[in-house]
Amino acid sequence: GRSGSGSTPESDGNETVKTNETASSTDSESEGTAEDEPYSVEMFPVGEVTLESVPQSVTTYSMAWADMVVSLGQADKLQTDRLSGPRLFYDRFDIDYDRDWPPLWQDGGMPKEVFYEHDPDAFLIDPNLIQAWDDGWDDSDVEEIESNVAPFFGCMNRRFRNQWQQELGYPERAPSMLEAFDAVGTVLDERARTEAWLDLHEDLQSEVRSRLPADAETQSIGLINSGSSPEKGEFYALYLEDDGYEMKPYRDLGLIDADAFAGVETGQYGLTDYETLLEVDPDVIVVHWGITTGSVTFGGDGAFDADRFREQFVTPLEEGDVGSQLTAVQEGRVIPGPTAEQGPLINAFQTEYTARLFYPETFGEIDFDAPLDVPEEDRLFDRQRVRDILNGDL
Repeated sequence: GRSGSGSTPESDGNETVKTNETASSTDSESEGTAEDEPYSVEMFPVGEVTLESVPQSVTTYSMAWADMVVSLGQADKLQTDRLSGPRLFYDRFDIDYDRDWPPLWQDGGMPKEVFYEHDPDAFLIDPNLIQAWDDGWDDSDVEEIESNVAPFFGCMNRRFRNQWQQELGYPERAPSMLEAFDAVGTVLDERARTEAWLDLHEDLQSEVRSRLPADAETQSIGLINSGSSPEKGEFYALYLEDDGYEMKPYRDLGLIDADAFAGVETGQYGLTDYETLLEVDPDVIVVHWGITTGSVTFGGDGAFDADRFREQFVTPLEEGDVGSQLTAVQEGRVIPGPTAEQGPLINAFQTEYTARLFYPETFGEIDFDAPLDVPEEDRLFDRQRVRDILNGDL
């Protein structure tokens, strides 16, 4: 989803992918959750899925869905090769999981054999997404894996730009991050932890709402994907108004109306150029996924790398003939934004981080050498409570 950054490309919107299920609701109640009794959980687009027992292993491609598993204290059940950015958040709680698994994405596709090799009890993956990314898959392949390996239970609910998502009603029917998490909590028979997280999330949101300044003037925000290359003059614009969990921190902080790219025409994947960027001239340029610039994916150790971020995104703008004319560049407001992938744990940090990005006088200034380090008096949620939930001390 990070076009130009070397990761799996988004669908180009030309596919039409079918689903065998039509159920549109998220059912957080199962028929039974004893480990040796079958139970059913329902969610769009997979419909009602029956599990013979509580999964002891799950495979996923999305780090947001992985974060849901981790948030439920079940990191030991997670099977994925994805390294991405979570270490920035997880190292604070000594969370680790086995990453020594063959990648699902190989040589431009998702070979069926690797699904057999993982052999989990459940795939937290949207089967429509597999068919959209790999032309070699069709409904019969999905049915084969479900019959021979494990059921699929997932939804591509990060964003809904693709034509196949539009045709299948994702914008109207896909679960929110919290709805998906609620369903995963039932799949993994972790209702107590799920409810604890939902309570923590609501407390965090209430704290944010109570402190948001009513009369503050929000600076215009130009959100660009981390696949952008200022050096080449290529920028992938993103829209704050987009549905999906990747924009959740901006929605929750009332920043949607500050979108500098609102109504601006761009190319495939939001591709635009210096001319358009200068035309909208945002007060702040935010690099989507920017906080994970120091992640293992980018050759780092998991911590945010301020030098790498400056080298990749800031310096080329400052040194360019057009880039140097941008208001955000002149005022030193080219900043790392949240990562797109987030479940409850990552979202809690990112809500707090985004509040500090745009309302520093209210929520406190950020030290970009350690962006997630927040003085105790400025914290919007209790870190010990998170640790207790992870440990099952409810």
